[in-house]
Amino acid sequence: MSDQIGRFDRRTLLRGALATAALAPLSSALAACAGGGDDNSNKQSGGKKSATNPFGLAETGSVEAVIFNGGYGYDYVTFAADQVKKKFSGVKIKVSPTTKIATELQPRFVGGNPPDLIDNSGADAIGFNTIAAQLSTLDDVFDANNYEGTKILDSLYPGAKDPGTFDGKFVALNYVMTVYAVWYSQSLFDANGWTPPKTWDEAIALGQKAKAKGKYLWVWGKEAATYYQTMLVDSSIKQGGDEVRLALENLQPKCWSLPAVQSGIKALETMVKEKMFVPGGAGTQFTAAQAKWSQDQQALLYPSGGWIENEMKDATKPDFKMTGFPTPTSDTSSSMPYEAIRAGAGEPFVVPSQGKNVAGGKEILRAMLSKDAATNFSKTRLAPTIVKGIVPADGFGSTALVSQTSMLDSAGDNIFNYQFVDYYGLNTDQLVPWNSFLSGAIDGAALTKALQDITDKVANDSSVKKLKIT
Repeated sequence: MSDQIGRFDRRTLLRGALATAALAPLSSALAACAGGGDDNSNKQSGGKKSATNPFGLAETGSVEAVIFNGGYGYDYVTFAADQVKKKFSGVKIKVSPTTKIATELQPRFVGGNPPDLIDNSGADAIGFNTIAAQLSTLDDVFDANNYEGTKILDSLYPGAKDPGTFDGKFVALNYVMTVYAVWYSQSLFDANGWTPPKTWDEAIALGQKAKAKGKYLWVWGKEAATYYQTMLVDSSIKQGGDEVRLALENLQPKCWSLPAVQSGIKALETMVKEKMFVPGGAGTQFTAAQAKWSQDQQALLYPSGGWIENEMKDATKPDFKMTGFPTPTSDTSSSMPYEAIRAGAGEPFVVPSQGKNVAGGKEILRAMLSKDAATNFSKTRLAPTIVKGIVPADGFGSTALVSQTSMLDSAGDNIFNYQFVDYYGLNTDQLVPWNSFLSGAIDGAALTKALQDITDKVANDSSVKKLKIT
């Protein structure tokens, strides 16, 4: 598996899908950052730097980490923190979970007292355009030795810096390799003679077969309604190619009206009208909704990232054999083949430059990049990290992890990614129209208008630093 993901990252770089090197508009903001970077970290550390203490962590003190408590949980960071405490017994580390990163932490950035380490992820993540200038650079983390004595950069898959590099500044360490796909029960499909759909028409036909069995095709929960936007955008990029990807990334007028996007919206609209979604999703907590798929098998399919198996491990039917397949396209004349997938390093960890213990935040990251911590994550979360050579061929017994390997291998050069939703923090606003659309309260035209209005608002706001993807 490590060989396949290594090839995947190089392909991602060649495609330029991450496009983080093109974030030139951030240069002035980053340059104006007061107190950021290594100098600030030195002032706050209070300890003596050495090969075994590369950031100068003081022998006593405290470190605060706030971690997004989503599909991967948060105790994998506690595991790494415990490793730090074995080396620095006088340091106290508090690891706190939350699902409300922006709500809870943006006021702390404004107040100049952010935590020392943050996993800036989830539906309520902070848009990087608003905090990039307040983050410490993390080059020294990759330049340091890991806990096994190997230079960290040499232990990672190629391109590990790219998703978190803005205008040449490496400020976000994306820890998890994430494959986005549509997930299903292999055992259920085998029992019924079903095959994963490759086009939207095939998905609609499968939905009719599901209805004949008293089942639905899809399910959604209120906090995760935009998983269907992710699926739509992935499909649209596969269908229309870079024209679609660049239009969305660059917030172009009428980007949501492009033919490739509209064909996907119309297909989803048909499935909503045909009542192929489990009703009541807009009022259902997302993991409860997902359990209707993974445990009750009320629905056949669910779009998500590779975190889904771990997220639902306590609410999945025995012998479910969770398996992923690439997002369908409108037809077989798509710009990219069916096997094309969206994938990339995700789960961005940041160290605020104004944190009380910048050295402590970086030391936790160093521990997370150790062999023991990376193995613990992959074995317990059933997902690969950016540390290479960790996951065995059997995927620790995970069918979902094995299928991620298979999808990456089958995709070949056809792997892409995009950042506009996370970068601009659009998800919160987009949840509203998507919940309405999936409920049948608005149609595809109204969804298109709502999404374009959200996009145009950001595009026309001169105070927002813009991505410029080419």
